[in-house]
Amino acid sequence: MSPNPPPATPAAKERGPLIGLALDFGPLAVFFLANVLTKNIFLATLVFMVATAAAMLAARIFHGKVSPMLAISGVMVLVFGGLTIWLHSETFIKLKPTIYYVMVAAILFFGLWTNRPTLKVVLGAAYPGLSDRGWSLLSRNWAWFFLVLAAANELVWRNTTTDFWLGYKLWGAMPATILFALANIPLLMKHGLDIKTAESDPPIPPQG
Repeated sequence: MSPNPPPATPAAKERGPLIGLALDFGPLAVFFLANVLTKNIFLATLVFMVATAAAMLAARIFHGKVSPMLAISGVMVLVFGGLTIWLHSETFIKLKPTIYYVMVAAILFFGLWTNRPTLKVVLGAAYPGLSDRGWSLLSRNWAWFFLVLAAANELVWRNTTTDFWLGYKLWGAMPATILFALANIPLLMKHGLDIKTAESDPPIPPQG
């Protein structure tokens, strides 16, 4: 008689669409709300730092890992947020998205230049079946999009109020990022994406 089979291992928790959006954009929404309620950008920045750290912890719990892009964004929030509070200058937290976007774009362009699309390493499990050509096009599209976001952030924070800049990030940059991710789906399907086994919600880079 064969021995009883070992008990089944509980399935790993899946990152559903709502959890994904909460992790990616929750800290930014909290930042905006804290500034509206307190009218104090420095206190709001502190709340933003705490919310970002909480999102990274939640990603570890619900998704089993912290994505490289969320980790980079989180570390930059903590560093530039800390400088904002320490030096009492809101310039640092406003400049942070520009540096983040340019840095990620540079990483993506470098991956294309070396013929090793960076997004394939980061998002490979999310987009099964995607061809190398598809990964190259996706990396190229996101790299240029990040440069556009960097330019837009510079234009807004240097020419408007803090409240307007925060509103732009929540109601402008965030919806634009979601729409851009969705707009790339036809391209991905054209280049081999298995839509049946792909993640139900397209992976969206966290906001800078």
